[in-house]
Amino acid sequence: MSTEQNKANLRRFIEEGLNKGNMALVDEYIAPDAVDHALPPGLPPNREGFKMFFTAFRAAFPDMRYTIDEEIAEGDKVVHRVTGHGTMKGEFQGMPATGKHAAWTEMHIARFVNGKIAEHWANVDQVGMLQQLGLMPAPGG
Repeated sequence: MSTEQNKANLRRFIEEGLNKGNMALVDEYIAPDAVDHALPPGLPPNREGFKMFFTAFRAAFPDMRYTIDEEIAEGDKVVHRVTGHGTMKGEFQGMPATGKHAAWTEMHIARFVNGKIAEHWANVDQVGMLQQLGLMPAPGG
């Protein structure tokens, strides 16, 4: 697959899969033997672990949405800088629902093989998110 096709596949996966909660697209866009380096401890670092994580995340943040702020691609890798938005209406990883809205930034690198994500890395501003949700004190607070 071309770099342009990989970019299009990742954009569709975010828009149709993650933003709309269409978990059927996980199998279409993530390889069965993919390795996910960004999942929390306790989850298998693979496609099934991603399904488990994102299903729980969308249950806690049912209005969750990603906006792609920047996209860079070269060879078999696509990099996205995204902004996530959502209201915490359910429990997530032992944290109680707060009813508060948060916006946070994320950086993702996806490596593609034959048009599917074969490897994934991410950095997420979890501290900023938790502070907005009232689950972590702000500095000096």
